[in-house]
Amino acid sequence: MLSDNSGFFERVYEVCRKIPEGRVTSYGAIAKYLGAAKSARMVGWAMNSSKKMEDIPAHRVVNRKGLLTGKSHFGGTNAMQQLLEEEGVEVKELQIINFEKYFWDPVKELSQDL
Repeated sequence: MLSDNSGFFERVYEVCRKIPEGRVTSYGAIAKYLGAAKSARMVGWAMNSSKKMEDIPAHRVVNRKGLLTGKSHFGGTNAMQQLLEEEGVEVKELQIINFEKYFWDPVKELSQDL
């Protein structure tokens, strides 16, 4: 359950921790779930700030078109793509193939425990 007292970034992390292995979501979907639909960029900042937090599966958060826009935050390597592929997500040229198949929508999947 999401705490009313937690900051926005921590609320983003709580949602991100719930993304199942082999699934992805978007910055905007997390923002919408948190009641801040126009704050996708802030979700991106939260993901960028989570680099050293091993319990945050930041590789599972992509842009609304399924592009691996957070790739640069994984050391400029293909680590983000490799992590997703290890979970069974198909990626080609930094884009998730059949994005709809892997998309996890927190609005539909989680109850609104804000």
